[in-house]
Amino acid sequence: MKNRIVRAIAGSFVLISLLLAIYVNQNWLWFTAFVGLNLLQSSITKWCLLEDILKKFGVKD
Repeated sequence: MKNRIVRAIAGSFVLISLLLAIYVNQNWLWFTAFVGLNLLQSSITKWCLLEDILKKFGVKD
């Protein structure tokens, strides 16, 4: 369950920031890059801050 929530939030952040970059300001693409870098970092280190936060809220695997 935790994995699905992390993927859904990451995907939502990417799509929202792309829409903001198109309709508001192109600087929102930096947020898209930040999300992408965090996904890459978590695949290498096997650590994700959002997973730790969800764990503290009691979300099960």
